Amino acid sequence: MSETAKICVYCGSKAGRAGADSSYARDADALGKAIVRHGFGLVYGGGNVGLMGMVADAVMNEGGDAVGVIPRALEAKELAHRGVSELIVVDNMHQRKAIMAQRSVAFVALPGGYGTLEELFEVTAWAQLGFHQKPVGLLNTDGYFDHLLAFLDHAMREEFLRERHRTLLSVASDPATLIASTIARLS
Repeated sequence: MSETAKICVYCGSKAGRAGADSSYARDADALGKAIVRHGFGLVYGGGNVGLMGMVADAVMNEGGDAVGVIPRALEAKELAHRGVSELIVVDNMHQRKAIMAQRSVAFVALPGGYGTLEELFEVTAWAQLGFHQKPVGLLNTDGYFDHLLAFLDHAMREEFLRERHRTLLSVASDPATLIASTIARLS
């Protein structure tokens, strides 16, 4: 097991799909490369499909360390990535998320669906509550998260979200910029 500090990545894991546009795959690859070039490893959901598999492959192809964490029930469904540095099979999603959070120094979300959003908001809420001080970043590929960001701004204007909590989430549209700004926030 490597001692390389890890960045946790949340993203889409739809089998056979990397989104409707090739920019998602391009940015997943670039993000994986940027993680390694900045001296970090990856901890992620353990699949070899969708953007999830692409990020892991990019990290591994760059000679980086990739740790996958996957629930037993999803191991076959998500086609567990057998080529990562370490694959941890757990009993449930709660264990998966806990291990991913414990093994990382920062969190980054790429485009994805319900699972990605749930994980992103959970770690951001934990930061808001002071449960951790790890940076949280959002890769806004081709404006994918524009409506979500507008909603967060709306929540702030409506006084359901404080400005200091809104700024917990770093946002960039370029993978290398996001990784650089996220690691710059490490305390």
